[in-house]
Amino acid sequence: MKLHYLAAASAALLIAVSTPAFAGWSGHGTAYTPHGTYNGAHYGSCAGGSCTHAGGVANPYGGIATNTGTVTRTAPGQFSNSGTATGPNGRQVQHSGDTSCAGGTCDHTGSLTGSDGHSATTSGSVTRNAPGQYSSSGTITAANGNTTSHTASTNCAGSTCARSGTVTGTDGGTVTHSGSATRVATGVVTTGGGTTVVHSGTATTGGTVTTVGATVAVGTAPVVVVPPPIAVVPAPVVVAPAPVVVAAPAAYVPPPVVYVAPPAPKTVYIAPPPPKVVYVAPPPPRVVFIAPQARTLYVAPRPVYVVPAPRPAVLVPGHWVGRFWVPAHWA
Repeated sequence: MKLHYLAAASAALLIAVSTPAFAGWSGHGTAYTPHGTYNGAHYGSCAGGSCTHAGGVANPYGGIATNTGTVTRTAPGQFSNSGTATGPNGRQVQHSGDTSCAGGTCDHTGSLTGSDGHSATTSGSVTRNAPGQYSSSGTITAANGNTTSHTASTNCAGSTCARSGTVTGTDGGTVTHSGSATRVATGVVTTGGGTTVVHSGTATTGGTVTTVGATVAVGTAPVVVVPPPIAVVPAPVVVAPAPVVVAAPAAYVPPPVVYVAPPAPKTVYIAPPPPKVVYVAPPPPRVVFIAPQARTLYVAPRPVYVVPAPRPAVLVPGHWVGRFWVPAHWA
């Protein structure tokens, strides 16, 4: 989107400088793409340092998109632009911006406001690095704050221009794109994607642009430009490189992608396992060994009792008397 506006603004600015007052131009073209045929027409005029343009494109399904605007040279190397783009569904986008060129580089800032009131801002630059070599970079910030950045380079040699670029989203994801455009005949350009554009036009002094059901009024003379209903197939003719600079097709910048974060996963708290209960057996009771006391065997002499008269004998069992052992004896 940014590169498209810069390229359109630069082309209009160059015309504003080199075209005499009240000069106008008009043209029409047909693009044969893998998705169908697109017919377009455009008209522009310059006066007093400003150039006004209008154009329209009819898609294969009958829908028509138009674009009108003005580019004004405010100072040497400085320009401002504004306009309105209307889509096939009737929705409109108001666009405006400022461009400053110096030293082979053009810097641009702009804003876009849709029918729903949402707006976006753009900024970027295009630099001519060498003959036929260009580089560009910029950013697009949507109404929700998401920013998409893009870089691209274009190299033209002979009758072919090749370009490549990278688009980076807010989340850091990237998309790369590349393509080429080749001039195979006067007013006929083919692209690497299988699209053939047939363009022709004549200079006029004012008029209107009509594209099958839609009229964009610019000027006063009722000039109607209708694309010829003839399919043109590129002839397999080798065309020598011509000293004509073919503008590379504008790098396509997809609309900002809004990424909706998935809901946070539910937090599940897992209770830790209960601590293991360790039963410690009490220590065994202490065993106290008491050494047996040394026994002293004392054998007393058997007493001899002389009794005056006999009496029955009594057996006294062995027993301890203090630390002495008294064996069994008769008494």
